[in-house]
Amino acid sequence: MMKDQVRIALVGDYKPQAIAHQAIPVALQLTAAHLDIDIQFHWLPTETLTSPSALQGYDAIWVVPGSPYNHDAGAFMAIRHAREQRVPFLGSCGGFQYAVVEYARNVMGWHDAGHAETDSGGRLVIAPLSCSLVEKSGGVLFQPNTRAARAYGRLDTVEGYHCNFGVNPEFVADLQRYPLIVSAHDLEGEVRAVELPDHPFYVATLFQSERAALRNALSPLVVELIRTAASR
Repeated sequence: MMKDQVRIALVGDYKPQAIAHQAIPVALQLTAAHLDIDIQFHWLPTETLTSPSALQGYDAIWVVPGSPYNHDAGAFMAIRHAREQRVPFLGSCGGFQYAVVEYARNVMGWHDAGHAETDSGGRLVIAPLSCSLVEKSGGVLFQPNTRAARAYGRLDTVEGYHCNFGVNPEFVADLQRYPLIVSAHDLEGEVRAVELPDHPFYVATLFQSERAALRNALSPLVVELIRTAASR
């Protein structure tokens, strides 16, 4: 039986001018109507996340676009909490990038893993894209039988972006030796989504699926995030 209400933490530093931040409340409202469920969402600025206790009581965690965050440690803590405590998790854009860094550091043991936007040394698992994806759209190909593919009900889509950084291609082979799987690529084979198959719902995408709401369409990933949270 599904819960009547889901509480979701939106981890990130709200910027009213950010298109993704404009889209997220609409995406949740459309999902609420689609699933006939009450969704209570709360923006949690990263500087307020100094302890996992700040995340208690939430049924789902979404680390939203907007990197670099005001308090990177808060974003990383939220991602690790969701992963380890098996809280349904979605990361988009910056949330995807930070999820990859968190995984490299805390699961793969690459304690010097870093993000080229904020770090100058170590193993930069997130690096500048060969071509900027700021306000660009592009084709995405899902791997069969992944959570992302099942959410969309097909193996391809077109999605919007607002980013200059992605997974360092030199890191992909190492990443694929661990449980975190690459579940989507772009048409040139660059990583566009990852997920944990043994987690109730842990999906992170470089693209911003929430932008669908701005054309009054559902984001399949947001629907599945909330559906999973409501079913626990």
